[in-house]
Amino acid sequence: MELDRISNLPSGIIEIILSCLPMKDAAKTSVLSSQWRYKAAMLQHLVFDYQCRSAHNDTTFADIVDHVLLAHIGPIHKFKLFRAHLASKDIDRWILHLSRNSIKEFILHHQQKRYKIPSCLFSCQDIISLELSRCLLQPPSTFKGFRSLKSFYFESVIFAQDEFEHLISCCPLLESLTLVYCDSFSHLMIDAPNLKFLDVRGSFKDVLLVNTSNLVDVSIGLEDFEFYVSQRLVSASSSNLVEILSSLPQVQRLDFYCCSLMYLAIGALPVKLPRPCLHLNCLHITLSLTSLEDSLTALCLFRSCPALQELKVQVFPGQEVVGKGNSWLDDNRRCSFNQLQYVFVNDIRDVKAELDFIRYLLLNSPVLERMTVQPVPGVESSKLEKKLLRSMCASVHAKIIFQDQ
Repeated sequence: MELDRISNLPSGIIEIILSCLPMKDAAKTSVLSSQWRYKAAMLQHLVFDYQCRSAHNDTTFADIVDHVLLAHIGPIHKFKLFRAHLASKDIDRWILHLSRNSIKEFILHHQQKRYKIPSCLFSCQDIISLELSRCLLQPPSTFKGFRSLKSFYFESVIFAQDEFEHLISCCPLLESLTLVYCDSFSHLMIDAPNLKFLDVRGSFKDVLLVNTSNLVDVSIGLEDFEFYVSQRLVSASSSNLVEILSSLPQVQRLDFYCCSLMYLAIGALPVKLPRPCLHLNCLHITLSLTSLEDSLTALCLFRSCPALQELKVQVFPGQEVVGKGNSWLDDNRRCSFNQLQYVFVNDIRDVKAELDFIRYLLLNSPVLERMTVQPVPGVESSKLEKKLLRSMCASVHAKIIFQDQ
């Protein structure tokens, strides 16, 4: 008889293997032998998604979840629901069950009308990670925070501004926060002294970071284009760029995408930041190279990042403005990228301002190793190559790569 190597593996390894299987396949292992009878029933990570189907037409998705929870033995550390249509009463029942089982990670993704999270979820003081989409979040008045929680992911979640701010400030161990289209309020304030990762995308009119000095990885994608344009016409003594960056003294990676640079351009812009970003080594920005305001904002950033090693620029189309002081090759835009090694410029349209920007980077990057240039569809990379390969380059080791989309 051949040796059963899988059954003799450590129980922790067996659980990892079973966790990688669809729930229905993991359940089938119970018939292999008496040794396997309760393995699936003791899984600590439960995932219910589109693969959870029964061969019997009269067995619903809710029946499958109920059966698994009823037969389960021991703690449940992770519970994931990924389904298009779920009845609120069913989710309520499952969350109540989980609240009595020391749940550590709860994930709910669905596509129906917004589901109101029941108050019992807020009693889960062992929870470490909470991921919700299309939900309504109203913490009870007695809620004092999640003492163990380290990660929030919210997508299309509705909450009042004061409830959101209270929720964030009452989670002292919070390290990661993602907000995707949570636009039920317009002014975003985040007070999280232990936060290390932040990703925000939506139509916020203002972003205020308080006690966020430990942030190292920040992505901000703001989308209220018309509001940011209107604010440029209003005189302001403070600069949004200075306000945001002064709250990020330890940041190592920054991604300003969508219309974020337009938001950062609002206010009195300095030549460079009062406090440089000494630890920033990776910068991704969406930039209209034909916009004077965007270009000067980007220039202020460049001058304030002496440790920058990687730069990615997503070019945003705009109407070209020709005039004195609007060229990247002008003396007043001089800047040295003394540590910059890798550059990626995407969606170039063969416009003078964009080509001048590439020449500017080549001219001021003495240790550059690779620059990748990708034009928009319809613009041949060979055409750009002819125009740019004769440009002066400060690095003798730089390799310029042209890619068609």
